[in-house]
Amino acid sequence: QVQLVESGGGLVQAGGSLRLSCAASGSILGINGMGWFRQAPGKQRELVATIRIGATTNYADSVKGRFTISRDNAKNTVYLQMNSLKPDDTAVYYCNAEGVLYWSGSNSKRGDYWGQGTQVTVSS
Repeated sequence: QVQLVESGGGLVQAGGSLRLSCAASGSILGINGMGWFRQAPGKQRELVATIRIGATTNYADSVKGRFTISRDNAKNTVYLQMNSLKPDDTAVYYCNAEGVLYWSGSNSKRGDYWGQGTQVTVSS
């Protein structure tokens, strides 16, 4: 099967930076889209940024100009560079992989996957 493992969360002061990483493992043949979502206490999960296999990116308005998403297709890894962090960015950040094509036995299958989440806390 496929697993997503996130790293890079933590505690940072307002104005600081963090870099999140998410590596997909398994018998992966390709991944269409990868992205980051976040969920703050008492709020719904929301999109932060996505990147397609052709490197087309999409950002939430709240993070444009501060966050940068990138991916390394050879490593099946997606990154989120977060600069100028604000207390409102505090949330659990989840990695998502969409349209993952992978080997399962002698067949190929496609599915969508989520990471376990990593906490980002920005203090004022």
